[in-house]
Amino acid sequence: MTTLFVRTLREDPADAEVASHKLLVRAGYVRRIAAGIYSWLPLGYMVYRNIESIVRDEMNKAGFQEVHFPALLPKEPYEATRRWEEYGDDLFRLKDRRDSDYLLGPTHEEMFTLMVKGEYSSYKDVPLVIYQIQTKYRDEARPRSGIIRGREFVMKDSYSFDLDDAGLQVSYDRHRAAYISLFDRLGLKYSIVSAKSGAMGGSASEEFLAPCSTGEDTYVLCPSCGYAANVEAMTTTVPAIAEQNFPALEILDTPNTPTIDSLVDVLNSRYGGGFAASDTLKNILLMADGEPISVLVPGDREVDLKRLEANLSGVQELRLFEESDFSTRPELVKGYVGPQDANKLGLKLYADPRVALNTSWVTGANIKDRHARNVVNGRDFKVEKYVEAAEVKQGDACPECNSEIIIDRAIEIGHIFQLGRKYAEALNLTVLDSDGKQRVLTMGSYGIGVSRAVAAVAEQWHDELGLVWPREIAPADIHLVAAGKEDHVFEKADQIASELEAKGLRVLFDDRKDVSPGVKFKDAELIGVPTIVVVGKGLANGVVEVRDRKSSEKKEIPVDGVVTHLMALYK
Repeated sequence: MTTLFVRTLREDPADAEVASHKLLVRAGYVRRIAAGIYSWLPLGYMVYRNIESIVRDEMNKAGFQEVHFPALLPKEPYEATRRWEEYGDDLFRLKDRRDSDYLLGPTHEEMFTLMVKGEYSSYKDVPLVIYQIQTKYRDEARPRSGIIRGREFVMKDSYSFDLDDAGLQVSYDRHRAAYISLFDRLGLKYSIVSAKSGAMGGSASEEFLAPCSTGEDTYVLCPSCGYAANVEAMTTTVPAIAEQNFPALEILDTPNTPTIDSLVDVLNSRYGGGFAASDTLKNILLMADGEPISVLVPGDREVDLKRLEANLSGVQELRLFEESDFSTRPELVKGYVGPQDANKLGLKLYADPRVALNTSWVTGANIKDRHARNVVNGRDFKVEKYVEAAEVKQGDACPECNSEIIIDRAIEIGHIFQLGRKYAEALNLTVLDSDGKQRVLTMGSYGIGVSRAVAAVAEQWHDELGLVWPREIAPADIHLVAAGKEDHVFEKADQIASELEAKGLRVLFDDRKDVSPGVKFKDAELIGVPTIVVVGKGLANGVVEVRDRKSSEKKEIPVDGVVTHLMALYK
């Protein structure tokens, strides 16, 4: 280690919040350059390359072929698919000296599509699956969590090209199986959950999520039937409700009740009691592509904007109403808006499925300090479209078996989509079929966050002392510590290191003479190589110490047999 370009730190970096960020910096794996931009030090790049090798190996074993695209891309293909505009501020845009527009690739669907278009023309050429491992660039609004959410990152993205949907399903299933094998090799615990395709387009979509208490993704699990889904893809099942003879709509005097809690208090104090937040209806006002809409959710639920955005198809820009919006629309009384006057107010009505047909609510009367009760869906207002909008809560009903679901957090490590023909149609990717007719190919898209996987493994494989890497992705097989000041200790340690390396094991040799054994041990625990070998005082008795980093188990092994012993660990 005297020549290794690495420095360990005793204190957590000031901007680090998650374990992987803290430990990867402290152990000398990565260093921050700017917000969301990191450099890899030798140890970190070893781990990254090991993961990359596993990804490439599993892709190749599945029969997929590797290509490589530039990161600097022309504007025109992204205009054709409308993503030059759709990506908005997330896209890194730049101009060359001739004032031509370029971008740094956030994903490469367009490039893959055009490559196949330029080379293939017959149905006999497909199916085809090609992939790359490439750096991506997205101008994240809030880069955070170290390399988990960066503005520059490495992905494996692959794309399948098939003549029909049956072929697409085969390609999708091949990727799914390859991903399972790949993530198993990485030593990750993960769940496969239903997901929304979002801006990627397409139909079927699944995420591979690594459970992590500080993860950015929230997902649901049903312990009874095994149902799993990203919260955005969680569906709500509401039994049909028969039409009832509700009393007529009634306006109530409810002064100073702009919130649900204040409304419930007034209802119970003035109007007979028995009211709960679940009896009230929230009208959440938003601007959708510049047009005002109202989203209805029960009063005991919050709107999950991420969930709403994922399920509100066709809307490119969504934001909550601001004071400036209310000032230009005085007819919308803040805190007292109700759906019964939606047409007059120029509002398009969306509703969470819990706001079912033939249900009655207390909601705003569109008059300051007034609410209305007995406001019935289907009688007093009509919902234009139902959309999953309300927050998901622990204990909600599973859509498959009606048991209570649990909620957990995770890091997204992979995502597979059935894209369909969105990009093929936009870029005119066709082949001649067996009848001599032009057919648009159907596509699948399959991504893995390669650099992110380093952090995901670190999140799951660490303890209070530091990192604990799985053997296949660790930066070395053996962390050899020469503990002492005597020359013969270092000579013997050097001999053992040479013998191990000659037999194919990777050795990280701590040969620092001016560092105490205690500091060396702390560094070894922090760095997290699976096996630690200590050559020190035991030499006097003809033994060295072998420690398992994960279990902390220690064994004294005769020095003459330690190489054989260590080789057996890596069979």
